Amino acid sequence: MINIGLAGWGDHDDLYGQGTAPRDKLKIYSRYFSVVEVDSSFYAVQSEETYARWVQETPDRFRFIIKAYQGMTGHSRGKSPYADLAEMFQAFCRSIRPVAEAGKLKAVLFQYPPWFDCQRKHVQELREAKARMEGYPLALEFRHQSWFVPEMREKTLAFMEQEGWAHSICDEPQAGPGSVPTVLHPTDPRLTIVRMHGRNAAGWNQGGSPDWRAVRYLYRYSREELAEWKAHLQQLLKSTREICVIFNNNSGGDAAVNALQMMELLGMNPPPRPEQMELF
Repeated sequence: MINIGLAGWGDHDDLYGQGTAPRDKLKIYSRYFSVVEVDSSFYAVQSEETYARWVQETPDRFRFIIKAYQGMTGHSRGKSPYADLAEMFQAFCRSIRPVAEAGKLKAVLFQYPPWFDCQRKHVQELREAKARMEGYPLALEFRHQSWFVPEMREKTLAFMEQEGWAHSICDEPQAGPGSVPTVLHPTDPRLTIVRMHGRNAAGWNQGGSPDWRAVRYLYRYSREELAEWKAHLQQLLKSTREICVIFNNNSGGDAAVNALQMMELLGMNPPPRPEQMELF
């Protein structure tokens, strides 16, 4: 089974008619896609009421991939609103409870920062995070290539398999140590996530552009590139029951277009698309 979705639902203007209220966007989004990545959870632990509302606004078939709060993955630099890590993880787990209880939680995605390299203390941090999230399905994405250099690749994948982390496979520019190669290897027979970040190598790193955060994901995949990924997905399905493909290339509003293109290439028959969206 392959499910296609986007990172967030608020910024994909091509999906919505002019003047669509923000409160209505998730309902409209769920007509097109069966899964979404929740990014707001990375910036702040959301309330249980917010998640409960999202559960109510989406059909039974719909699923959420919820990104771990930035303090849980070491991204935070300022003062934490929590007394310690235990309190932080507990608050996060309480917040997502409505999604889990409704059976709509596909996974919690732990995306670690570019400075989280392959060393013993970081392996221990992964073990501790897994223990604190006991009972929840987890996916893991690295942003430092040291985890997948030739001498560590098989050890990293074996560790993920043993610890029960689903692999979040990346398609992203190869632009230095703060990017990882595309490693087509599921680590959980139940679920694999593929995140399509685009291939904007010039804007990927902080020094590449003065407004690099705004243009980092500025990229539209060609039909040929998506066709290559169709073949990759079919290969991955031999080792994993389900794949969730998340398009995150939205600095220029390209994610929704590419996601619908991929659905068409896979013969998934997406619903009629808005007239303003140019797919080919």
